[in-house]
Amino acid sequence: MPPSPSSWNEPEGLAPRGTLVVLAGRGEHGGVYERFGRRLAFDAYRVRALGDPAADPSLLDLAAKLLADESLPGPKVLVGSDTGARYAAHLAAEGTAGVDALILAGLPTGPWTSGSWKAEVEARTACPTHRARLTDDPDFRRGALDEAVDLPELRLDLVGVPVLALHGADDPVSPLDRALSAYAGHSGVRTVTFNGGRHDVLNDASHRTAAATVVLFLERLRLSAELPAIAEGLS
Repeated sequence: MPPSPSSWNEPEGLAPRGTLVVLAGRGEHGGVYERFGRRLAFDAYRVRALGDPAADPSLLDLAAKLLADESLPGPKVLVGSDTGARYAAHLAAEGTAGVDALILAGLPTGPWTSGSWKAEVEARTACPTHRARLTDDPDFRRGALDEAVDLPELRLDLVGVPVLALHGADDPVSPLDRALSAYAGHSGVRTVTFNGGRHDVLNDASHRTAAATVVLFLERLRLSAELPAIAEGLS
């Protein structure tokens, strides 16, 4: 049986505005996304973060159950980081019920070898706080980025919901040009890149900007799947 998801809820007295189900990447567990979960929950979005489906495929069934759970408010957004992004896209392409949108962070595009923990953590994030957390976390599995995994085919042409793609411009694990090529030609994908960003976009030095980008996407999604603009620039 997979572990219970790490959960963060809206502050008391606020009506929930939606639900995010997070699929973590290689070596990670749901608790790695505490900072992201707390920030989104502060804006009244419920967050349920699961572990690494590449290591535990049963998490995909749990994600589907959460998306179908009528006690969780919509819109419901499936978030994936690293290999979790590939699995999230796979669930949406299969027509999993309850998916109103996708957020894909650090989409992997091929194998990568670090050679050392120092190289791995530097490739993952430039945030000193998150580096310290990963280093001291007994449940985080070092070296997982080096392991070959059998990932589902990326079929964005079968995804019928809005997609927000987040990617670090300096991601050494999944170089930006390869990620942009994977997204090219899919009109439903909106791509945001982060200058200086590494692989773990949601937990990188620009994590506040990443979270703000996600909130803006969610607020537009609440209006319509067409993502109408909420604010316009001043001339």
